[in-house]
Amino acid sequence: MQKKVFVSGCYDLLHSGHIEFFRQASAYGSLYVGIGSDATILHLKGHKTLYSENERLFMVKSIRYVQDAFINAGSGLMDFVPTVDFLKPDVFVVNEDGSTAEKAAFCKERGIEYVVLKRTPQEGLDARSSTDLKNTLCGIPTRLDLAGTWIDQPYVSCFAPGWAITISLEPTFEVRERCGLSTSTRNMIRRIWPMKLPDMDPEMLAKLVFCFENDPERSDGIISGAQDSIGICMPGLVRHYYDNRFWPLRIESCQDPAILDWLEDHLCMIPMEPRRPGCSVVEGKDITKPKVEALAAAASDCWDAIMARDLAGFAAAYKASFEAQVAMFPAMIQGCVQGYIDKYSVLPGVLAWKMPGAGGGGYLALVCSGRESFPEGAIELKIRRG
Repeated sequence: MQKKVFVSGCYDLLHSGHIEFFRQASAYGSLYVGIGSDATILHLKGHKTLYSENERLFMVKSIRYVQDAFINAGSGLMDFVPTVDFLKPDVFVVNEDGSTAEKAAFCKERGIEYVVLKRTPQEGLDARSSTDLKNTLCGIPTRLDLAGTWIDQPYVSCFAPGWAITISLEPTFEVRERCGLSTSTRNMIRRIWPMKLPDMDPEMLAKLVFCFENDPERSDGIISGAQDSIGICMPGLVRHYYDNRFWPLRIESCQDPAILDWLEDHLCMIPMEPRRPGCSVVEGKDITKPKVEALAAAASDCWDAIMARDLAGFAAAYKASFEAQVAMFPAMIQGCVQGYIDKYSVLPGVLAWKMPGAGGGGYLALVCSGRESFPEGAIELKIRRG
C-alpha cells in the first residue's frame, strides 16, 4: 500500500516552483495538500489573497501530482494540524525555508516521517518563488529603523531633539502588513506609483510621500512619522534629526558600499505574529525628558558605531535604543513579543534585538556576530543602493 504524503501552504500565486515541489513530494507516495484558508492568510500576512480558497483548491486539485487537497481547518502557522489528524499521513514534506522546529516536533510526536526538500527548479526552468513574483509586481522598497524610533513624533522630540536612523530595503521578502515595516506608507505610495518609485531627488520624493500620506483632510487625526517616507524613499543608510517638528531639520545619508555590506552581514529579521487588530502601543506611554535623552544618545552612539564598523558598539547602542523605546512605550512588547525575545536573545551569536516600527508584533530584528549566526528561518536583508 502506497504511503500517504502531506504538504501544506498558501499556493496563492501558483507557479512552476510549486509544481516542481509537488512532483518531488509525490515521489514519496500519494500526495495530499493542505491549503491555508482565506481567514488564516489574512491573519498571518495582513492582506487578502489574490485568489479565494475555493479557486486555490480547484487549481491545486487539478495538478496531476496531487491525489487530493483540502482547506486547512486550523489557524495560525500550524493551521494544518486538523488536516493531518484527519488524513493521518505517513510522510510530511516541507521545503527548506518552510522547515521549523515546531513542525519537526509535531511530526515526531505523531510518528510521521519529516522530509525537508531543497528548493530546486525543474531542469531548464528558472527558480521561482511567490515572493519573487510579488516583488516583480511591486518593487516598492520598505524600511528598517535601526535606532531613535518615535523621535520623529513631536510629542516625543519636544522633550529632547535627536536622530532617527533608517535603512531602505529591497523587497526581497514578503513585506507583511501590520508588522512594523511601514506598510501603510508603502501602500500609500502604491496608490500613486504602483510598480516602482519615480526617478527623482530622493529627499524631495520622501517629502512628497509624507505630505500625500498626511492629507490635512485625514479624519483619524494621526500624523505618520516622517521616518517612514524617508526610510523608504532615500536609499542606503540615512539619519534624520528631529526637534519638535514633523519634518527633520537635517538629513544625512551614507552610501559607502563597505558599510552597507557590513550591515547586511550582521542584520536579519525573524517573522513573528502580526500586530493584533485594535492593539494600541501608545496606551500606557510614559514619555519624560530623561527617557527621550536616552533614546537620542543611543541613536547617536549607533551611528558612530556603524561608521566605525564597531560591532560591539553597534549592538550595545541598538539594544539601548530599543530599551529606551520600551521604557516610553511598554505596550510595544505586548502579546507574543516577549516570548520571541526570550527565545532568540539567548542563541549563540545573537548580540542585540529590537522590533521595527511601533511593535506589538511583526518582526524581531537581530544584530548577529555574522551571517553564520543568523537563526534558522531568519530573513536576510538587502539594503537598497543609491
